Amino acid sequence: MFTLIKREIEDHIVYFIGAAACSLVFIALSIAIAYHDKSDGPPLVWLSLSIPVGIIVIIGFGAMGAGQMYNDRTKKISALLSTLSVSRSRILIARIAAGILAMLILLVPLAVTIRILLRIFAPYPVPYPVYEGIVTEVFTSAFLMGFACYCIGLQTGFTSSKIAPTFGAIVLTCVLVPLIIIKGLGTHFVLLTLAFIAASLIRTWNKFMTTAL
Repeated sequence: MFTLIKREIEDHIVYFIGAAACSLVFIALSIAIAYHDKSDGPPLVWLSLSIPVGIIVIIGFGAMGAGQMYNDRTKKISALLSTLSVSRSRILIARIAAGILAMLILLVPLAVTIRILLRIFAPYPVPYPVYEGIVTEVFTSAFLMGFACYCIGLQTGFTSSKIAPTFGAIVLTCVLVPLIIIKGLGTHFVLLTLAFIAASLIRTWNKFMTTAL
């Protein structure tokens, strides 16, 4: 299994580099926002810069899932691995594990940075609503949204088009962002997103297990 995951990382290293780069950008923006002079008003410039990076991340996760499936189908990777007595289930699990690892590379350093900044500035009054557990809620929701986009990519990767994953990720964003605004970062959002992820993974699993290599 470790070898399969390592192969997935090597074959799609650009996404892992991109995840690390986006994490560094978000960390820099977070530090800039934390040290922003509150007398100048809200840090709108830094907040606005985080929007295009967030869009790139969402589309990137969808593209990663699609790229894994598309390359597998066009290059007959699973067919080659099957000659080495590797089951389809292990191939797919390794593929998903690599996708999750890319998300953790993006989110974990950023979450640690945010927690450190909150500890530094906690004794001081801030104009933003901060409560215990907000970091966990925000990053859990971010992970679920990224994973949902990744699942969309896994499904669209079976198609012959390279453009479909991008549109799939955009459509998913248009659905999930209003969902966050309406439901908030609470139980309803988590349950709905988990249900979507579960349904996507089941469909991907069934299709991957039954499609000819």
